[in-house]
Amino acid sequence: MVNTQLHTRDSILQILSVICDPEIPVVSIQEMGILRDVIVHDNVCEIIITPTYTGCPAMGIIEADIQSTLHHAGIDEVKVTTVYTPAWTTDWMTESTKEKLQKFGIAAPVHSHCMDWSKPEQHAVICPLCHAEDTQIISHFGSTACKALYKCNVCKEPFDYFKCH
Repeated sequence: MVNTQLHTRDSILQILSVICDPEIPVVSIQEMGILRDVIVHDNVCEIIITPTYTGCPAMGIIEADIQSTLHHAGIDEVKVTTVYTPAWTTDWMTESTKEKLQKFGIAAPVHSHCMDWSKPEQHAVICPLCHAEDTQIISHFGSTACKALYKCNVCKEPFDYFKCH
């Protein structure tokens, strides 16, 4: 049971802030914007999450991590609800999150609107390794469906680009 006197929305968000994105361990699910809300009602703690990409295979792990983390904090009645509306957007990432992605070797979204994938050359994607702008798309899908695979023409290294959406 959730003791609403001990566990407020803010305290539960603080507890959940330690859960890393399973595919990008340098950022939390909160920093990525996956963790949308916490609702405490009728002795149940409901956690609202949104996947970064429809069909994201990490959502099961994220749900299990939420359940486990809250159970370890003494919160037994946990309901995890996945919502798809509004759809996740890279706009939910902070600049700090984008910097962490870059340091991890993933190019952060260039802008907040969707890229016209038929004309990728119109959008400079900066290499997260050497910071060159001379890059090219190799594949519309990188290590995961929410990323595209790029190659830097300067340092010759491949890297993931987190797609804008």
